[in-house]
Amino acid sequence: MQLLKTQGRDSQKTAQLLAQLERRGGTSLDSVLPTVRKILSKVRKDGDKALLAFAQKFDRLAPDASIRVSPEETAAAWQQLDPLLQQALETAAANIRAFAVEQLPASFEFSPPFPETGGLTTGQLVRPLASVGCYVPGGRHPLPSTMLMTVIPAQVAGVPRIAVTSPNPAPETLATAHLLGVTEFYRLGGAHAVAALAYGTQSIPRVAKIVGPGNLFVTAAKRTVSNEQAAAIDMLAGPTEIVITSDLLTPARIASDLVAQAEHDPEALAIFITTNAELAKAVQKETKQRAKSNSVAQQALAANGYIFLAASPEEAQQITNRLAPEHLTVDAPEDLAWVQNAGSVFIGEHSPQPMGDYISGPNHTLPTGGLATVRGGLSVNDFLKLITVQQYSPEALAVLGPQAIRLAHAEGLTGHAAAIQTRLKSSAASPAQGEVQ
Repeated sequence: MQLLKTQGRDSQKTAQLLAQLERRGGTSLDSVLPTVRKILSKVRKDGDKALLAFAQKFDRLAPDASIRVSPEETAAAWQQLDPLLQQALETAAANIRAFAVEQLPASFEFSPPFPETGGLTTGQLVRPLASVGCYVPGGRHPLPSTMLMTVIPAQVAGVPRIAVTSPNPAPETLATAHLLGVTEFYRLGGAHAVAALAYGTQSIPRVAKIVGPGNLFVTAAKRTVSNEQAAAIDMLAGPTEIVITSDLLTPARIASDLVAQAEHDPEALAIFITTNAELAKAVQKETKQRAKSNSVAQQALAANGYIFLAASPEEAQQITNRLAPEHLTVDAPEDLAWVQNAGSVFIGEHSPQPMGDYISGPNHTLPTGGLATVRGGLSVNDFLKLITVQQYSPEALAVLGPQAIRLAHAEGLTGHAAAIQTRLKSSAASPAQGEVQ
């Protein structure tokens, strides 16, 4: 990891690097887009025929195997799972579900302040999406945790159809599908899986929205189908990011978290920010030592590992918010007051970041590439629609209608004004309608 100071001889180099990191954005997809477009086009045109060919080529699907995973297969995988791992998955699922329930928005209705005499009822309806596709990666590591994090919020939201895709799913992933009651599960990955979910094929109906992280091909495919409005998506996932802003944590705790997140991907970003020069040097040494036996983490830390020695706590806080990291660790609950941009925050010496990857409850599908400046992680809200409602009584329309007409004329929209005027003329003779449901 490079150690850089914000003051002194390093200051210009540090400022340039921070500006570059602040503008890092998502991963460049240009190198894979031509291939992704060809795959999407082929699946859109040829449906299952193309899907099978790509699955056999990229997902190691046997020629005589079915794309769809049967409930019997997932049940068998669950039965064969280590009971201790079963317990861990059940615990994680319970915490994730409880957190999603707490996040649920509510339907409501109320009377706004005007007209003061009442008669206007406005409200909000909360409705689930009709269908979602959950992408569960299956490349370098099996990720049953991602199935938990994508399927459970959709279930809590009440989505009636949840389709899961995962390339060459591992036994742990199959078992998790059984635990969650997933009945629509396809052994598909890559851009062709996204194409099937977005466009539909003879055997896979299209979905309204696709969620979940993936590699460059998956991310490029998600962006493409979203731009085509073939399917909505959650966000574009980039390499894992970790920032630890601390003057108090031990070198061992800081370094272990840095290595843990760096092992996700050679492109992972790992940053430590402190005002403590001795701690900075100790973390640099400890991280190097802990990454010795982890080749992926070594690559990531060598390419994208930085320690910033700030001149003051305020500067350290400012740098942290500029970076808008996916994962952030701070020293104490009081630090939450200054945190403005982060995907998920971990507090103090007993909150290792990998706990959030698995079992705490908050979602581990988080914004990367600075996207935390404008949105949070995946949540139950990604699977819901908010529908607003308004109902006027004749008396309320008589009070607010003329004011709305003035606003319509100010915008030059005479048809709007005429529509209101028509109701004003006839409202006294119209029967009252039913209440907002």
